[in-house]
Amino acid sequence: EGMAPPQRILFPPEKICLSWQQRQGPGVGLHNLGNTCFLNAVLQCLTYTAPLANYLLSQEHSCKQLLVNPLGHHLGFCMMCKMEGHVNRVLRSSGSPIEPWALVTVLRAIGGHFQFGRQEDAHEFLRCTVDAMQRACLQESSNLDISSQSTTLVHQIFGGFLRSRVTCLSCKAVSDSYEAFLDVLVDIRVASSVPAALEDFVKLEKLDGRNCFNCSRCDKRVAVSKGFTIHRPPKVLTAVCLNRFDAFSGEKITKVVKYPEYLDLRPYTSRTAGQPLLYTLYAVLVHSGGSCHAGHYFCYTK
Repeated sequence: EGMAPPQRILFPPEKICLSWQQRQGPGVGLHNLGNTCFLNAVLQCLTYTAPLANYLLSQEHSCKQLLVNPLGHHLGFCMMCKMEGHVNRVLRSSGSPIEPWALVTVLRAIGGHFQFGRQEDAHEFLRCTVDAMQRACLQESSNLDISSQSTTLVHQIFGGFLRSRVTCLSCKAVSDSYEAFLDVLVDIRVASSVPAALEDFVKLEKLDGRNCFNCSRCDKRVAVSKGFTIHRPPKVLTAVCLNRFDAFSGEKITKVVKYPEYLDLRPYTSRTAGQPLLYTLYAVLVHSGGSCHAGHYFCYTK
Protein backbone atom coordinates (compact mmCIF):
# COMPACT_ATOMS: atom_id res chain seq x y z
CA GLU A 1 0.00 0.00 0.00
CA GLY A 2 2.97 2.29 -0.62
CA MET A 3 4.55 1.78 2.81
CA ALA A 4 7.39 -0.53 3.76
CA PRO A 5 6.25 -3.53 5.84
CA PRO A 6 7.47 -3.72 9.47
CA GLN A 7 10.67 -5.63 10.18
CA ARG A 8 9.32 -6.70 13.58
CA ILE A 9 5.89 -7.07 15.16
CA LEU A 10 6.13 -5.77 18.74
CA PHE A 11 2.62 -6.75 19.85
CA PRO A 12 0.44 -9.44 18.25
CA PRO A 13 -2.53 -7.66 16.60
CA GLU A 14 -4.79 -10.67 17.20
CA LYS A 15 -4.49 -10.05 20.98
CA ILE A 16 -6.20 -6.65 20.72
CA CYS A 17 -9.92 -6.90 21.46
CA LEU A 18 -12.13 -3.87 20.75
CA SER A 19 -14.94 -5.04 23.03
CA TRP A 20 -14.81 -5.36 26.83
CA GLN A 21 -13.49 -8.67 28.19
CA GLN A 22 -13.28 -8.15 31.96
CA ARG A 23 -15.31 -5.07 32.83
CA GLN A 24 -17.93 -5.64 35.54
CA GLY A 25 -19.52 -2.19 35.65
CA PRO A 26 -18.59 1.46 36.17
CA GLY A 27 -15.47 2.12 38.18
CA VAL A 28 -14.91 4.80 40.79
CA GLY A 29 -14.56 8.53 40.26
CA LEU A 30 -11.46 10.68 40.72
CA HIS A 31 -10.97 13.47 43.24
CA ASN A 32 -9.83 16.85 41.95
CA LEU A 33 -6.55 17.43 43.77
CA GLY A 34 -6.35 21.12 42.85
CA ASN A 35 -6.67 22.09 39.18
CA THR A 36 -6.25 18.45 38.14
CA CYS A 37 -9.55 18.24 36.23
CA PHE A 38 -7.59 18.13 32.94
CA LEU A 39 -5.77 15.02 34.16
CA ASN A 40 -8.88 13.37 35.62
CA ALA A 41 -10.93 13.83 32.45
CA VAL A 42 -8.19 12.38 30.23
CA LEU A 43 -7.58 9.44 32.57
CA GLN A 44 -11.29 8.59 32.64
CA CYS A 45 -11.48 8.63 28.83
CA LEU A 46 -8.45 6.33 28.60
CA THR A 47 -9.74 4.07 31.39
CA TYR A 48 -12.91 3.40 29.40
CA THR A 49 -11.06 2.74 26.13
CA ALA A 50 -11.87 -0.98 25.92
CA PRO A 51 -8.83 -2.37 24.01
CA LEU A 52 -6.40 -0.48 26.26
CA ALA A 53 -8.27 -1.37 29.46
CA ASN A 54 -8.47 -5.06 28.46
CA TYR A 55 -4.69 -5.23 28.25
CA LEU A 56 -4.07 -3.25 31.45
CA LEU A 57 -6.62 -5.29 33.43
CA SER A 58 -4.81 -8.48 32.37
CA GLN A 59 -1.73 -7.08 34.18
CA GLU A 60 0.35 -8.61 31.42
CA HIS A 61 2.60 -5.56 31.27
CA SER A 62 3.98 -5.15 34.82
CA CYS A 63 7.54 -4.49 33.67
CA LYS A 64 8.47 -2.96 37.04
CA GLN A 65 10.66 -0.35 35.35
CA LEU A 66 10.20 2.29 38.04
CA LEU A 67 13.79 2.76 39.16
CA VAL A 68 14.78 4.19 42.53
CA ASN A 69 18.28 5.14 43.66
CA PRO A 70 19.60 4.49 47.21
CA LEU A 71 18.29 7.90 48.35
CA GLY A 72 14.78 6.99 47.26
CA HIS A 73 14.66 9.36 44.27
CA HIS A 74 12.92 8.20 41.09
CA LEU A 75 15.36 7.70 38.19
CA GLY A 76 12.72 6.93 35.61
CA PHE A 77 9.24 5.61 35.18
CA CYS A 78 7.14 3.45 32.89
CA MET A 79 3.88 5.06 31.78
CA MET A 80 2.34 1.69 30.97
CA CYS A 81 2.98 0.52 34.54
CA LYS A 82 1.43 3.74 35.88
CA MET A 83 -1.65 3.30 33.69
CA GLU A 84 -1.89 -0.39 34.55
CA GLY A 85 -1.98 0.44 38.26
CA HIS A 86 -4.46 3.28 37.78
CA VAL A 87 -6.91 1.40 35.54
CA ASN A 88 -6.92 -1.66 37.82
CA ARG A 89 -7.51 0.54 40.85
CA VAL A 90 -10.41 2.40 39.18
CA LEU A 91 -12.19 -0.53 37.56
CA ARG A 92 -11.67 -3.06 40.36
CA SER A 93 -12.92 -0.68 43.08
CA SER A 94 -16.38 0.46 44.06
CA GLY A 95 -17.73 3.20 46.24
CA SER A 96 -15.80 6.35 47.04
CA PRO A 97 -13.71 8.25 44.47
CA ILE A 98 -9.95 7.80 44.59
CA GLU A 99 -7.08 10.28 44.48
CA PRO A 100 -4.88 9.77 41.38
CA TRP A 101 -1.62 10.75 43.10
CA ALA A 102 0.31 8.04 41.23
CA LEU A 103 -0.14 10.04 38.01
CA VAL A 104 -0.02 13.51 39.54
CA THR A 105 3.42 12.87 41.05
CA VAL A 106 4.88 12.07 37.61
CA LEU A 107 3.35 15.03 35.74
CA ARG A 108 6.78 16.42 34.86
CA ALA A 109 7.89 13.03 33.53
CA ILE A 110 4.79 12.83 31.32
CA GLY A 111 5.40 16.34 29.98
CA GLY A 112 8.23 18.56 31.20
CA HIS A 113 6.11 21.73 31.14
CA PHE A 114 3.25 20.38 33.27
CA GLN A 115 3.11 21.73 36.82
CA PHE A 116 0.95 20.47 39.67
CA GLY A 117 -1.56 23.07 40.86
CA ARG A 118 -1.64 24.94 37.56
CA GLN A 119 -4.44 24.72 34.99
CA GLU A 120 -3.28 22.77 31.94
CA ASP A 121 -4.65 21.87 28.51
CA ALA A 122 -6.38 18.47 28.45
CA HIS A 123 -5.63 17.77 24.78
CA GLU A 124 -1.95 18.46 25.37
CA PHE A 125 -1.98 16.13 28.38
CA LEU A 126 -3.75 13.44 26.33
CA ARG A 127 -1.10 13.69 23.62
CA CYS A 128 1.74 13.55 26.14
CA THR A 129 0.16 10.59 27.97
CA VAL A 130 -0.33 8.54 24.80
CA ASP A 131 3.20 9.49 23.65
CA ALA A 132 4.58 8.37 27.04
CA MET A 133 2.74 5.04 26.74
CA GLN A 134 4.17 4.62 23.24
CA ARG A 135 7.69 5.32 24.53
CA ALA A 136 7.16 2.75 27.28
CA CYS A 137 6.20 0.16 24.66
CA LEU A 138 9.38 1.02 22.75
CA GLN A 139 11.69 0.82 25.80
CA GLU A 140 14.45 -1.07 24.00
CA SER A 141 13.17 -0.84 20.45
CA SER A 142 13.45 2.86 19.61
CA ASN A 143 15.96 2.22 16.79
CA LEU A 144 13.43 0.26 14.78
CA ASP A 145 12.06 1.42 11.45
CA ILE A 146 8.91 3.55 11.59
CA SER A 147 6.69 0.69 10.38
CA SER A 148 7.92 -1.59 13.19
CA GLN A 149 7.44 1.17 15.78
CA SER A 150 3.80 1.33 14.69
CA THR A 151 3.26 -2.29 15.80
CA THR A 152 3.25 -1.51 19.54
CA LEU A 153 0.03 -2.05 21.48
CA VAL A 154 -0.46 1.70 21.86
CA HIS A 155 0.08 2.58 18.21
CA GLN A 156 -2.11 -0.28 17.04
CA ILE A 157 -4.93 1.07 19.23
CA PHE A 158 -4.60 4.84 18.78
CA GLY A 159 -2.25 5.25 15.85
CA GLY A 160 -2.52 5.40 12.12
CA PHE A 161 -0.78 6.93 9.13
CA LEU A 162 -1.59 10.02 7.10
CA ARG A 163 -0.72 10.16 3.42
CA SER A 164 0.41 13.46 1.95
CA ARG A 165 0.00 13.42 -1.85
CA VAL A 166 1.49 16.09 -4.11
CA THR A 167 0.28 16.01 -7.73
CA CYS A 168 1.91 18.00 -10.53
CA LEU A 169 -0.82 19.94 -12.34
CA SER A 170 1.22 19.84 -15.57
CA CYS A 171 2.25 16.20 -16.01
CA LYS A 172 0.08 14.63 -13.26
CA ALA A 173 3.10 12.98 -11.60
CA VAL A 174 2.35 11.95 -8.02
CA SER A 175 4.60 12.02 -4.96
CA ASP A 176 3.43 10.39 -1.71
CA SER A 177 4.84 10.60 1.80
CA TYR A 178 3.52 9.07 5.02
CA GLU A 179 3.39 10.30 8.60
CA ALA A 180 2.43 8.40 11.75
CA PHE A 181 -0.20 9.97 13.99
CA LEU A 182 -1.77 9.24 17.38
CA ASP A 183 -4.66 11.69 17.09
CA VAL A 184 -6.35 13.90 14.50
CA LEU A 185 -6.69 17.63 15.22
CA VAL A 186 -9.30 19.32 13.02
CA ASP A 187 -10.06 23.00 12.40
CA ILE A 188 -13.56 24.19 13.34
CA ARG A 189 -13.27 27.87 12.45
CA VAL A 190 -15.45 27.24 9.37
CA ALA A 191 -16.92 23.77 9.87
CA SER A 192 -19.93 23.27 12.14
CA SER A 193 -19.76 19.47 12.42
CA VAL A 194 -17.09 16.81 12.74
CA PRO A 195 -17.81 15.34 9.25
CA ALA A 196 -17.53 18.83 7.72
CA ALA A 197 -14.25 19.44 9.59
CA LEU A 198 -12.89 16.14 8.26
CA GLU A 199 -13.93 17.15 4.74
CA ASP A 200 -11.88 20.33 5.18
CA PHE A 201 -9.00 18.24 6.55
CA VAL A 202 -8.74 16.16 3.35
CA LYS A 203 -9.60 18.97 0.91
CA LEU A 204 -7.06 19.48 -1.87
CA GLU A 205 -5.03 22.69 -1.76
CA LYS A 206 -3.57 24.31 -4.88
CA LEU A 207 -0.02 25.59 -4.52
CA ASP A 208 1.28 27.95 -7.19
CA GLY A 209 3.29 31.14 -7.55
CA ARG A 210 5.80 31.34 -4.71
CA ASN A 211 4.53 28.01 -3.40
CA CYS A 212 5.33 26.00 -6.54
CA PHE A 213 7.09 22.64 -6.20
CA ASN A 214 10.01 21.24 -8.17
CA CYS A 215 8.71 18.44 -10.43
CA SER A 216 11.41 15.91 -11.31
CA ARG A 217 9.53 14.81 -14.42
CA CYS A 218 8.92 18.34 -15.74
CA ASP A 219 12.36 19.41 -14.45
CA LYS A 220 11.04 22.79 -13.33
CA ARG A 221 8.97 24.50 -10.67
CA VAL A 222 5.29 23.86 -11.26
CA ALA A 223 1.89 24.39 -9.70
CA VAL A 224 0.71 21.37 -7.71
CA SER A 225 -2.23 20.15 -5.68
CA LYS A 226 -1.55 18.84 -2.19
CA GLY A 227 -3.83 16.94 0.12
CA PHE A 228 -3.91 14.67 3.16
CA THR A 229 -5.89 11.47 3.58
CA ILE A 230 -6.05 8.96 6.41
CA HIS A 231 -4.05 6.16 4.85
CA ARG A 232 -4.10 3.64 7.67
CA PRO A 233 -6.99 4.29 10.09
CA PRO A 234 -6.58 3.63 13.83
CA LYS A 235 -8.68 1.17 15.80
CA VAL A 236 -9.61 3.98 18.20
CA LEU A 237 -9.87 7.43 16.67
CA THR A 238 -8.62 9.60 19.52
CA ALA A 239 -11.68 11.81 19.76
CA VAL A 240 -11.27 13.80 16.56
CA CYS A 241 -9.78 16.67 18.54
CA LEU A 242 -11.59 19.95 17.97
CA ASN A 243 -9.12 22.83 17.84
CA ARG A 244 -11.25 25.21 19.93
CA PHE A 245 -8.45 27.63 20.83
CA ASP A 246 -7.52 30.35 18.34
CA ALA A 247 -3.78 30.22 17.70
CA PHE A 248 -3.47 34.00 17.36
CA SER A 249 -5.78 35.49 19.98
CA GLY A 250 -5.79 32.60 22.45
CA GLU A 251 -9.56 32.97 22.70
CA LYS A 252 -11.88 29.98 22.76
CA ILE A 253 -14.02 29.24 19.69
CA THR A 254 -17.39 28.77 21.39
CA LYS A 255 -19.54 27.84 18.36
CA VAL A 256 -21.65 24.67 18.41
CA VAL A 257 -19.97 21.77 16.60
CA LYS A 258 -22.16 18.74 15.99
CA TYR A 259 -20.76 15.22 16.17
CA PRO A 260 -22.55 11.98 15.30
CA GLU A 261 -22.78 8.90 17.48
CA TYR A 262 -21.57 6.87 14.50
CA LEU A 263 -18.88 8.22 12.17
CA ASP A 264 -17.98 6.70 8.79
CA LEU A 265 -14.30 7.45 8.23
CA ARG A 266 -14.22 5.88 4.75
CA PRO A 267 -14.71 9.16 2.79
CA TYR A 268 -11.60 10.64 4.41
CA THR A 269 -9.25 7.72 3.70
CA SER A 270 -6.89 7.02 0.81
CA ARG A 271 -9.28 4.32 -0.40
CA THR A 272 -12.72 5.88 -0.49
CA ALA A 273 -14.29 2.87 -2.23
CA GLY A 274 -15.34 -0.03 -0.04
CA GLN A 275 -17.45 -0.84 2.97
CA PRO A 276 -18.19 1.91 5.54
CA LEU A 277 -15.49 2.33 8.17
CA LEU A 278 -17.74 2.94 11.17
CA TYR A 279 -16.60 4.31 14.52
CA THR A 280 -18.89 4.43 17.56
CA LEU A 281 -18.67 7.35 19.99
CA TYR A 282 -17.69 6.13 23.47
CA ALA A 283 -16.19 9.16 25.22
CA VAL A 284 -16.41 12.95 25.06
CA LEU A 285 -14.00 15.27 26.86
CA VAL A 286 -15.52 18.71 27.50
CA HIS A 287 -14.00 22.10 28.34
CA SER A 288 -16.37 24.42 30.21
CA GLY A 289 -15.45 28.10 30.20
CA GLY A 290 -15.01 31.01 27.82
CA SER A 291 -11.22 31.19 27.71
CA CYS A 292 -8.35 28.84 26.98
CA HIS A 293 -6.60 30.21 30.06
CA ALA A 294 -9.20 29.03 32.57
CA GLY A 295 -12.21 26.78 32.97
CA HIS A 296 -13.07 23.23 33.92
CA TYR A 297 -12.72 19.85 32.19
CA PHE A 298 -15.03 16.88 32.56
CA CYS A 299 -15.94 13.90 30.44
CA TYR A 300 -18.73 11.53 29.48
CA THR A 301 -17.96 7.86 28.85
CA LYS A 302 -19.96 4.72 28.23
